Amino acid sequence: MRLFECGSLVPGCNWHTRADNDAEVVRRVVEHMRSAHGETVIRENMIDNIKMRIVDDTKAA
Repeated sequence: MRLFECGSLVPGCNWHTRADNDAEVVRRVVEHMRSAHGETVIRENMIDNIKMRIVDDTKAA
């Protein structure tokens, strides 16, 4: 299971998501960034920043 915590990218945000693979995590994070943080354009460097913050979630294993 893969985990992304939004607070690692946007300080103060408690949102997080888990999925079986990084692609699904990135899809969910992009959707969250648009709806919760008002991001209208998701640039490649934002995707890179998201990917760098995805970790293995050993608790869900």
